[in-house]
Amino acid sequence: MPFPLASGNESVEMSEEDNREWETETEAPATEAGSHSDIYAEDGSVRHDFLASLGAAIADRDTLWLHDNIVSLHESELGDVLESINTPQRQALVRLLGDAFDFAALTEVDEAIRLEIVDGLPNEKIAEALGELDSDDAVYILEDLDEEDQQEILARLPFTERVRLRRALDYPEDTAGRRMQTEFVAVPPFWTVGQTIDYMRDDEDLPGSFSQIFVIDPTFKLVGSVNLDRILRTKRGTKIEEIMDEPRSPITAEMDQEEAAQIFEQYDLLSAAVVDDNNRLVGVLTIDDVVDVIHEEADEDIKRLGGVGDEELSDSVAATVRSRVVWLLVNLCTALLSCTVIGLFDATIAEMVALAVLMPVVASMGGNAGTQTMTVTVRALATRDLDIYNAGRIIRREATVGLINGLIFSVLIGTVAALWFANPGLGGVIAAAMIVNMLAAALAGILLPLLLDKFGADPAIASAVFVTMVTDVVGFFAFLGLASLWLV
Repeated sequence: MPFPLASGNESVEMSEEDNREWETETEAPATEAGSHSDIYAEDGSVRHDFLASLGAAIADRDTLWLHDNIVSLHESELGDVLESINTPQRQALVRLLGDAFDFAALTEVDEAIRLEIVDGLPNEKIAEALGELDSDDAVYILEDLDEEDQQEILARLPFTERVRLRRALDYPEDTAGRRMQTEFVAVPPFWTVGQTIDYMRDDEDLPGSFSQIFVIDPTFKLVGSVNLDRILRTKRGTKIEEIMDEPRSPITAEMDQEEAAQIFEQYDLLSAAVVDDNNRLVGVLTIDDVVDVIHEEADEDIKRLGGVGDEELSDSVAATVRSRVVWLLVNLCTALLSCTVIGLFDATIAEMVALAVLMPVVASMGGNAGTQTMTVTVRALATRDLDIYNAGRIIRREATVGLINGLIFSVLIGTVAALWFANPGLGGVIAAAMIVNMLAAALAGILLPLLLDKFGADPAIASAVFVTMVTDVVGFFAFLGLASLWLV
């Protein structure tokens, strides 16, 4: 059945034959592309048969198979492949692909794997590859290298590119300046839409992909921005200053990358200008980089809550031990404090063995309750949803929740303990201790992260250990103290 193709106020009827021909032409490329990109199993991992074929091709030095099946992969797909094979295979794959290897894939792998690949290549080759990448990807690879290697690689780059990358590397880590792309499109406000379009068509040095044009004055200060869709829908004779948007919440190069990501979320941005202290345009931050920032920050918070730092799956045994041992040592010290509290009541425990049986219940319930509150609090602090204006209300809410949960579980565990040991007094003691500990857990879970944040410490790192210490000490002291008063 023929269907119309609309163009303005006109429509053209396609014949059955034309329709079939059109469908064939449009569907064929999709099928061909799918044959290269379908490397994942249903669970999202790289297919085992694909990895087996890749391993055989590397062993046989089958460059034809590699070019047919690897070169066509997207950089993120190639990154997953690199993480799925072993070290000798990675190095061999990079050597066999040669100039066809996509260095952008190195931004998609763990730091340890990235350094492993880069360290196996001469600096001359790295410089040649970085010259083909966007500046933000080039900085991402360069920032992990030694200072000596950085300087040697930069010295091999063209002057303009060298200056751009050095400027980005001068900004502190985890800032917008490190994440930004130094390639952008900027025009003066007095240009017309027609001049701007012709400029974008004719200038071959412009970025390969962009969605926004920035407007600057003669001193390179940012005065506005225009989205491409608005330019395309505006008549050629219209001046840019008539259709541009005023700068809103500008992102400074020194701004923390997490704060910049929050601005993207707040204003639903796809890209944003990055300016220096004098409001001069120095780069652009794009949504793909911001998504990476959000992922990294969330991953970092989760790891820190568990006390494992910036650990990666590809890290060595020694690096993993170093990452974990510090907070395990701190946890040991806090555990000894809990043991000291138990030691104060050794006579009470010796007289009533049931107390030793029930102590873990009080400690574990308090610890889990404290962890729940702490997790919500740390995440709220990270996203800036919790501040001085609503802290009082949130503290009252968490205290109320802790008290209600304490009442609910005190009835349950009190009844179980009374029936189990045929001792109603013991049931009453553990019920009272449960209420006290659940309330203490709720308060510790929110107050300790707030206190750490106020003094400039990262609550995601230290909160878990200290919240556990509070719930253990308070739980044991309440349970054993009440038992020594009422039962012994």
